[in-house]
Amino acid sequence: MGALLDWDQRLFTRVATARVPGADPALRRLSHAANHGRLWFGAAAGLGLVGGPAGRRAALRGLGSLALASFTVNTLLKWSARRPRPLLEGVPAIRHLARQPHTTSFPSGHSASAAAFATAVALESRRYGVLVAPVAAAVAFSRVYVGVHYPGDVLAGMAIGAGAAALTCRWWPPRPVVPERERPAARAPALPLGEGLVVVVDGPAGAGDPEVQPMYARRLRALLPEAEVIERGPGDDFTELLAAAADRAAEAGGALGVCGGGAGIAAAAHEAAERGLALAVFPDGAADRFALDVGVPDFESASVAVARGEAVSVDIGVARSGAGEDTWFLNEFSIGPYPELVRLRARSERRWADVPAAAVALLRVLGTARPVELNVNGRPRRLWLFLAGNGHYVPEGIAPAFRPRLDDDLLDVRLVDAGRRLARTRAVAAAALGTLEHARVYEAERVPWVELEGITGADTLAYDGEPRPGAAGLRLEKEYRALVVYRPVTGDG
Repeated sequence: MGALLDWDQRLFTRVATARVPGADPALRRLSHAANHGRLWFGAAAGLGLVGGPAGRRAALRGLGSLALASFTVNTLLKWSARRPRPLLEGVPAIRHLARQPHTTSFPSGHSASAAAFATAVALESRRYGVLVAPVAAAVAFSRVYVGVHYPGDVLAGMAIGAGAAALTCRWWPPRPVVPERERPAARAPALPLGEGLVVVVDGPAGAGDPEVQPMYARRLRALLPEAEVIERGPGDDFTELLAAAADRAAEAGGALGVCGGGAGIAAAAHEAAERGLALAVFPDGAADRFALDVGVPDFESASVAVARGEAVSVDIGVARSGAGEDTWFLNEFSIGPYPELVRLRARSERRWADVPAAAVALLRVLGTARPVELNVNGRPRRLWLFLAGNGHYVPEGIAPAFRPRLDDDLLDVRLVDAGRRLARTRAVAAAALGTLEHARVYEAERVPWVELEGITGADTLAYDGEPRPGAAGLRLEKEYRALVVYRPVTGDG
């Protein structure tokens, strides 16, 4: 320990006595700007304003990590360590610290805050992390350069800050930029320039959108000029358009494409799987969860995969009624106000991150919802919400965000029990704290199938957020790797 302290002191002396021309004013201003986290609050505001959804998530994770790191350093560690500030003759330390020689040096709170914010931002966005990291490193270095912290104080603070940012992933896992690349590749025809691809375009505002659909069609024709692009008109039946497009694609030995929201993608998936066609998904800007989870966040990614013939196989969820009718779902099946929960959460995420947005949405929907009674695998239940996801969603909770993979052959069943005392209040409180998975009113299980019978209190059921007429009984199960979807397998392109 003595050798480490001696090294710490010698390194401090070398750095704090070095006077780099032009560096003194800049480093002192930077160190001062980081007081009380002002620098990072400003950076978070900038990310929130101009960074889009990823910037807002990065800003919120950064501020949460900063708060956790500051609490750990200032409330717990400084009072136990009590290492005095360095006092070195000839070092022009910051004035207010020079007047307070009794203040504690270990660990460096500025360094902890800087590392916490930079690490958290990088967890959400590598691009923004690259921008923030040099500033955080400069803040940490400035604390030694201006003579108020030993290098050991700074290193310890940075470790604490990075740990605080990593700890936030326990309650709020960051969404991967690209889903798992290790999934086995599937066979799909390579269609250079889109030859043999038939794409049906249905804009996010509905059939025949006069502004959005032509823009999407132009983008598709620019990226894949030999593809056949069909725009849905105001009087067109979308299902009939998809069926005709799938027939032409099958005759040409090509593939089916769709540009639209979740319901449109699910309908296209049904047509493609029935004919053994690969499906190309072109997200319409509505951040469709299936497209994001597969790994095609934009038109360019899907176009690259189509041209190369790169694809993966994914599972399809199926709800089978007693009358022999099958209804497919790519994302989730739900009973209760789950579609409204998703809609409210998406709106709240414009200002908040996933976890707080989910808590706000859950509070609003449970305030007006009524319990649903049914038998789950023969057991009578009274529930506020029932959800069966096509694949394992993360994070845990009743409003999950994404799936790391789509071929696990399991349903992710989650529910909120209405039979317990103060179930609604307990569910909302646990969701706000990010601990819903530990609450007794919440249950989660990954199963290959589930039987639902005697459903009362719910006039409609929801498949991928789309309401459908209710049914007396359903069996939910999976079609393992029943659909081939284009997705870039390599990271370039």
